[in-house]
Amino acid sequence: MKEIKTDDYRVVYELDDNTIAWMGTLRLNGMEEYRPIIDFLNAIAADAPSQIVLDMTELEFLNSSGINVLSRFVINIRQQKTIAMVVKGSKRIPWQGKSLKNLQRLMPSLELQIS
Repeated sequence: MKEIKTDDYRVVYELDDNTIAWMGTLRLNGMEEYRPIIDFLNAIAADAPSQIVLDMTELEFLNSSGINVLSRFVINIRQQKTIAMVVKGSKRIPWQGKSLKNLQRLMPSLELQIS
């Protein structure tokens, strides 16, 4: 397991099942503050697992800069052409329905699971 942890959020990568779990509230200002997360995601993509699962079910809030980071990550994965992607979301968190659905436009093969 690898993780980035602060008082407001956690991003945890479970190596055994290639799941990146996002928890808490992400309200960082701009791409520079998101740099540690961007580097974290890029390192995972560089390992080229056969599948990556983004588990967003415990991410209460993600601001527009964070959605931009997530979108760029999905595009990066799509361009590699060898990694399948699953995104898990929660119906109880209002922002997830629309925002996570938009990721499918960026990567049509992405499997979206909202429960």
